[in-house]
Amino acid sequence: MAAIGLLAHEERPQAVELEDRTARWLERLGHEARRLKVGDHPGPAASEALAGLDVVVSLGGDGTMLRTVRLAAPVGVPVLGVNLGHLGYLTALEPDKLEAGLERFLAGDYRVDSRMTLEVCRRRAGSSRVLERHLALNDAVLQRPADGHTIQVAVAVNGHGFVSFVADALIVATATGSTAYNLSARGPIVSPRARVQIITPVAPHSLFDRSLVLDADERITLALERCRAADLVIDGLSVAEIADGELIEVTAGKDVHLVTFEERVFADILMQKFALGDS
Repeated sequence: MAAIGLLAHEERPQAVELEDRTARWLERLGHEARRLKVGDHPGPAASEALAGLDVVVSLGGDGTMLRTVRLAAPVGVPVLGVNLGHLGYLTALEPDKLEAGLERFLAGDYRVDSRMTLEVCRRRAGSSRVLERHLALNDAVLQRPADGHTIQVAVAVNGHGFVSFVADALIVATATGSTAYNLSARGPIVSPRARVQIITPVAPHSLFDRSLVLDADERITLALERCRAADLVIDGLSVAEIADGELIEVTAGKDVHLVTFEERVFADILMQKFALGDS
């Protein structure tokens, strides 16, 4: 018997209906179907809810997939994405293929695609105590508050000061996230197999306005300069307001494991999702 978690986008009736239908189908086959009702952030309650699962099925779009990854990655549970959204860049199946996909998973006929994440820590300057810690699959962003002006962010790499950006926002993205916000800010598209961190300014007002591609294990430190506050956004979710005197540290986090069934050729995915080559 397998234990399958189901996490649906609760505001999409199609996702909720598919969750219900799939749970009943799994239970008829003698498996445990655990309908997950958890928040957006990992923690003891989420870890307990996911404990013992063989896989978590994400039923929604890429936003639901990112939420599922945040919850599943810390406890090492693989994630199977079902696309009920628009782009579906991170998902592996369409809704009508879910039962067949789960049959293949239960038979051991699947692949695991490991993706690098970012560990994002907030602390006060001069203190080693971590105030909060986040996991990002796509990106961590420092951006100007809704009623604020541009922000100035000093970037250090492995403790060495490097450059200061004046911009509307500063993105630190994974290779997976290179086709998200980073792409819209004209950052580079990077193969998801690459273990890198990409720093890209948004609407920069600086002479140096290029993206930086750094190794996964390098420690990136972001500190505000000449501005009082900035918003910290993790995978599109606003998590904190960063005040003057606080630091954000970013490095490679724990890998997340995505369930797939066929080899996913990066060039083919780009051509499909961005309609490359269409007449």
